[in-house]
Amino acid sequence: MNILTLTWEYPPRVVGGLARHSEEISEALVQAWEQVDVITADHPNTPEYAHVNGVNIHRVKEFQFEAPDFFSWVLHFNFGILRKAEQLMQQKKFDVIHAHDWLVAHAAINLKHRYNIPLVATIHATEWGRWNGIHNKMQAYVHSMEWYLNYEAARTIVCSDAMVDEVIRNYQLPSSKIDVIPNGIKRDKFLFPFPDALSFRRTLAADHEPLIVSVGRMVPEKGFQVMVDAAAEILQEIPNARFMIAGKGGMLDELRHRTQALGIADRFHLPGYVSDEDLLRMLRVADVGVYPSLYEPFGIVALEAMAARTPVVVSDAGGLGGIVEHGVTGIKTYKGSADSLAWGIKQVLYHPEWANWMVDQAYQRLVDTFNWEIIANQTQQVYHRVVAGS
Repeated sequence: MNILTLTWEYPPRVVGGLARHSEEISEALVQAWEQVDVITADHPNTPEYAHVNGVNIHRVKEFQFEAPDFFSWVLHFNFGILRKAEQLMQQKKFDVIHAHDWLVAHAAINLKHRYNIPLVATIHATEWGRWNGIHNKMQAYVHSMEWYLNYEAARTIVCSDAMVDEVIRNYQLPSSKIDVIPNGIKRDKFLFPFPDALSFRRTLAADHEPLIVSVGRMVPEKGFQVMVDAAAEILQEIPNARFMIAGKGGMLDELRHRTQALGIADRFHLPGYVSDEDLLRMLRVADVGVYPSLYEPFGIVALEAMAARTPVVVSDAGGLGGIVEHGVTGIKTYKGSADSLAWGIKQVLYHPEWANWMVDQAYQRLVDTFNWEIIANQTQQVYHRVVAGS
């Protein structure tokens, strides 16, 4: 089966979890003997075409002039997708178009009708969920495009039960049109030799200092402001604890000011962006991985901590509540509650044997459930269903 995947981010262009998902599901489908062509946005110092781990990657190099705003850029990008797809259609026949989120909706829907190819959509997040409602015209436009993509798709894939409720509520989708397929993780990328682990950890915390780490985009929905408040409470009991939040985004300065106002800036490290290599190393040496999201369709970062064999503490927001079984694969806390989050982190630090047991249980879930081989098979079943139905 020939699959045409459309996504606005694909490594090395990484904005959020969509990039990792697009890459890893594409590679898993190739391993399952499917042919995958990805059309994605340009990124500095990347070729127009690349063949990586079996996936054909086509980057839109046209329309490189500066757009006046993000929505204009999206429109230009979709024109570029159409041009690139038309070139590919002259070389091969595609069985399925798979569109990831609203940013590729115009092109995906156009190609569906022009070439009579069934369309599958994956909705990774919704505008309503990100902003807890629709409050202005720009958000209303994005919401409408999400509705349009779901309407035109033969099947809609979401990553969690929480997202099923969200897309039904927001787009009036019948539940019979929705498939729940979780995200996965490449466990082997955490198995690298790490002889300098101790010296690397000492750049972040002293040997006697518990190291609590979180990673994500610096936006309000990730809940890092809650983590800062929880840290202030934890430090009253565990004054030698060290905290690190890594990621880029508009909230970085706000978080720095917040730690200073609480008098805990000396216990916090806020480095901004970190490389993939350092991210993996950080998770390997952390004592706790914390993910306090206020809105989280899935939470692939929690899987990364599990793969690094680091105990996780999460909020019960959205998909995180489905990833973690409380007290078995990690600790779940109440969304938005600094007191609850502080309690969860202290449970891990005060009960290391229990934490180690949860690490083992969590890793087994990566093997049994959040496994790309299994996920690719589930995705193939969706493809075969829409092809048969067309």
